[in-house]
Amino acid sequence: MELITDTQTLSAFCDRLATERFVTVDTEFMREKTYWPQLCLVQLGGEEEARCVDVLAQGIDLQPLYDLMDNSNVLKVFHAARQDVEIFVKLTGKTPTPMFDTQVAAMVCGFGESVGYETLVNTICKKNLDKGSRFTDWSKRPLTERQVTYALGDVTHLRTIYERLMQKLEKNNRAGWLDEEMAALTNPSTYIVDPEMAWKRLKARTKSSKVLAVLREVAAWREREAQRKDMPRNRVIRDDAIIEIAHHTPKDAGALERVRGMNKAIAQGRYGTEVLAAIKHALDMDPADYPQPPAKKDLPKGLGPVVDLLKVLLKFNCEHNDVAQKLVANASDLEHLAAYGANADVPCLKGWRRDLFGDAAIKLQEGKLALAVNGKHIKLIDVD
Repeated sequence: MELITDTQTLSAFCDRLATERFVTVDTEFMREKTYWPQLCLVQLGGEEEARCVDVLAQGIDLQPLYDLMDNSNVLKVFHAARQDVEIFVKLTGKTPTPMFDTQVAAMVCGFGESVGYETLVNTICKKNLDKGSRFTDWSKRPLTERQVTYALGDVTHLRTIYERLMQKLEKNNRAGWLDEEMAALTNPSTYIVDPEMAWKRLKARTKSSKVLAVLREVAAWREREAQRKDMPRNRVIRDDAIIEIAHHTPKDAGALERVRGMNKAIAQGRYGTEVLAAIKHALDMDPADYPQPPAKKDLPKGLGPVVDLLKVLLKFNCEHNDVAQKLVANASDLEHLAAYGANADVPCLKGWRRDLFGDAAIKLQEGKLALAVNGKHIKLIDVD
């Protein structure tokens, strides 16, 4: 099997990869029972060889791998990089650099939004993936030959995918279109969870800033506890329990016990004491420090149809240019365009997005561009 289990072999392999133009990278990890992803296997591929690194092998030192990830002369190619990169940030405090994400590149090249690796393998490589080991327990040892073969497929096909996408990007002069998306992926702060911001994940439908204050404090406590104990958030307290606590603000263990999901043992134990302290801290603070509910965006009367026309134009332009709509503009951008026109502060009025869509959107909003149906197709008509 192409499995590396010792430091010497890993060091020699990483030295060879350090001379390559690019290295394909993937990871296998477990997260069902932990807060942080538990790395189990790393797959690396150069232009000629690919190996799996057993990071759980006894005595193995992963420093050669970390050095390769930090080597600025070698491009690291991932697919849907966020979770893989999060692991390296947790282990080293750094993101692999430089980096290329084939999922982002595929959106620029017209393969749709958030396209999966299997789809690209089928479409570009004309291959079918073996799905048999997809949900295997990667923490168990020894690994089987089938598991290793499956894992290697995640970096061997990635070579071809990367090269074909790069050819298309260069042919269409779109390589620079990835810069903004890749900047976010290569920023370590993207992967650092601030407990004070954890409440924003929760879907609490309320206009009460006091409710949001309690939600913020309890969610922050849960996040810190989950991180400290390295366990999933919902194994500390479930989301729906936090939302109910925020709305009902129990003042004692008895009231806390009546919250769904908070039994007597929890309510009267350490968790209950700390949750009640978080509630009290929120209620005692100056209301000026409460988080404010997002302002409801009420579009001016009659603006809805303008937004709908902008949606049609966006879809037309993106399909015509083979670009995923998600990369160009979202619903909020279109609402701002409809309301403020050329003065809207939105990404689609900047850089390549403006050339692709923004200028046409302004012309449509100003009545200088019209849409018509020509058979089964949309036709743009320059009113000027």
